[in-house]
Amino acid sequence: MKDIYNVTYEQLNTFFTENGISKFKTKQVYDWLYKKGVTSFEKMTNLSKSDRELLKKEYTIGLLSLKNQLTSNDGTNKFLFELDDHQLIETVLMEYKYGLSICISSQVGCKMGCDFCASAKAGFARDLTAGEMIAQIMTVNKVTNQQIDRVVVMGIGEPFDNFDNFIKFIAIVNDHRGLMIGGRKLTVSTCGIVPKIYQFADLHLQVNLSISLHEVADDIRSSIMPINKKYPINELIESCKYYIEKTNRRISFEYALIGGLNDDETHALALSKLLKDMLCYVNVIPINKIQGGNYNLRKIENIEKFCGILRENGLMVTVRRELGNDINASCGQLRRSQINEV
Repeated sequence: MKDIYNVTYEQLNTFFTENGISKFKTKQVYDWLYKKGVTSFEKMTNLSKSDRELLKKEYTIGLLSLKNQLTSNDGTNKFLFELDDHQLIETVLMEYKYGLSICISSQVGCKMGCDFCASAKAGFARDLTAGEMIAQIMTVNKVTNQQIDRVVVMGIGEPFDNFDNFIKFIAIVNDHRGLMIGGRKLTVSTCGIVPKIYQFADLHLQVNLSISLHEVADDIRSSIMPINKKYPINELIESCKYYIEKTNRRISFEYALIGGLNDDETHALALSKLLKDMLCYVNVIPINKIQGGNYNLRKIENIEKFCGILRENGLMVTVRRELGNDINASCGQLRRSQINEV
């Protein structure tokens, strides 16, 4: 059977039409699923019994199986979910002043092989469906009984390597008849799959785009991010300029400071030159410790000095607030494994 979380409003409309049922039923089902959060077709009491039976024969409501949950000292929650084929993914719920933000996974594992990221260490299994991405939100909503305000697709996996499912996910989560999470409250991060950046730009979505940059010299970036061998920095920056031109939206460039590799004055100056006059800002990330990682963590003075150089050269800069570090839930720490080894 099909997972109804993997079905767009239009697809459900078509299903009802083909079965001689009013399209108005689609709105009722979407209300039950996304506004009332029901997890059983039997509870959709304004549908006839025959309609409910038809839905039960065709669809399931694909909530995920919670295997473990860890809570950080700062209130961040990390969830280990098991999928129907027994694969494991992780999802993180973070609290900010503006509300709750969920970081979801887009793949089981990752092909990109970034050397500082735990997600790549366990290898790649498969893509997630749009429904499995939606299910992370719906399951966390149910487990915590809290309303999620924002979604970042920055968990396990590379979203642009699973582009079609990611775009379908955006269509469902953004639908005003369903979860109704606006595009400006959605963020996607990519390590730099250049053709998909162009394709994403041409869709003219309001979704925030974040680029995992981390280095400005091709030889060094290629050594820590293999994607750079296929799409070097000059190609990546050209695609980003195209995105800005097409959408007039600002890009966030993520830059993880790795001690002794990319964090001195020369790197800050090179980064400033690379991004000069672009509609963007730099989100500096103190590198997080991962199991099997060899990189040095830098003191806050180094971070402040690096950021100061960027600001002096006209760039907007933020420093990523570290949440969930004590439960391996921070940037780069998610992996598809049991989470009791923290």
